[in-house]
Amino acid sequence: MSETTNTRYEQSVDRIMSLADFERGTHSPGHSTFHLQRMTLLLDRLGNPHLSVPTVHVAGTKGKGSTAAMITAILTAQGYKTGLYTSPALHSVVERIRVGLEPIGRNDFAALVERMWPDAEWVAENGDHGDVTFFEFITAMAFLHFAQIGADFQVIEVGLGGRLDATNVVTPVVSVITPIMLDHVAILGDTVELIAAEKAGIIKQGVPIVTAPQVSAALDVFIRIAAEHNARLVRVGDDVQWQERESNLDGQSFDISGSLDVYKIQTSLIGGFQQENAATAVAAVETLAESGVVVSTRGIVDGLAAVKWPGRLHVLSQQGTMVVVDGAHNPDSMHRLVSEIERHFEFDRLYLVFGATAGHSEQGMLTALAGLSPIVIPVQSRHPKAAAVNSIVTTAREIGLHVEQGPNAVGGAVRRAVGQAGERDLVLATGSLSVAAEVIEEIEGVAFETYRTINMPQSGAV
Repeated sequence: MSETTNTRYEQSVDRIMSLADFERGTHSPGHSTFHLQRMTLLLDRLGNPHLSVPTVHVAGTKGKGSTAAMITAILTAQGYKTGLYTSPALHSVVERIRVGLEPIGRNDFAALVERMWPDAEWVAENGDHGDVTFFEFITAMAFLHFAQIGADFQVIEVGLGGRLDATNVVTPVVSVITPIMLDHVAILGDTVELIAAEKAGIIKQGVPIVTAPQVSAALDVFIRIAAEHNARLVRVGDDVQWQERESNLDGQSFDISGSLDVYKIQTSLIGGFQQENAATAVAAVETLAESGVVVSTRGIVDGLAAVKWPGRLHVLSQQGTMVVVDGAHNPDSMHRLVSEIERHFEFDRLYLVFGATAGHSEQGMLTALAGLSPIVIPVQSRHPKAAAVNSIVTTAREIGLHVEQGPNAVGGAVRRAVGQAGERDLVLATGSLSVAAEVIEEIEGVAFETYRTINMPQSGAV
């Protein structure tokens, strides 16, 4: 990459990182102040690119990134040019905007920022809604990019919630909701019903909705709102089912019984939750097929065989020691992770490199992990919202876990854990996606980006 290209890209990243960023900022505004007027105004200035590409809209608490990637891989294998928009990124902001599973090029990224910046300034000065946020800007970037390249489909992952998320300006051809659980309770509500109602905000009049298996409280909400919107509801686990054939550290095979065929799936992704995600992706694609989109059995099988989505039950090796990273960041996901660890691994001791994000339940996650009798090595990732090490230490000791403090940085902690681990020991790094990302960077030598100081609004609606 030329120095000019690199400089241009870095300047574009600095520019958008000057916008208010509630993902990275420590200020969490009240959800009641969220709105879509500013996003709608920005898109109108850009020619409403979000309306020019058929959309699969994916919300949920867990598994939505993997499910969105699977849908994208299937459509790509079928021969469709498919855009994918997800958040957050593991290592670089370009990972949020992809064609197929390949991130946007840095030149294209910079060109989009330069093209859109005057419109964002116009909205801030004339729109009566304040400055465009980082998430709004990069979401609009994805829409514009997919329109410019003539994408056949765009698979759009919701950032937070659904009803007031900046992505909820699309009229999808199919909507998808992955499993719901308590998460972001300070913003979305402290009951499953309240959170489900926010996620259900992506359900549109007459647009079919696919739901992954849900707890009954969430499912009841989706059934009611789907009926109110005359939206056909496809329930994974009932209308679409799956059955495992074989699973090991090299991958897994399983059968998905859909409405159009039975698919014999082989994927390198491991974990029972990925079987559920795959069944949800198949249900979404079959729903497209029922509306006239050409999707073959071969496209579904080949797409799921090709999909890769790092940071989820991701097995690495360092100096002969097995290291597992997983971005689980709430108690329910941690319980499922523990089940997968117990199922797939045998070990004498487990070294737990653990770091959380403020606002997520350290106690709940560490309580779930206690059954593995871990040696806890607490860390604080680079993420601005990362929980302090002292808080993790206190919580872990209150639960009765053994804590060994060392380097607070993720990379140093992993090196220490690997250095102490014996041949039959396992290192597990989890608690947030940022911890998983930094472990991958440390072991695989992946380059990462650092960003400028976060700009946060002092007042006004967000």
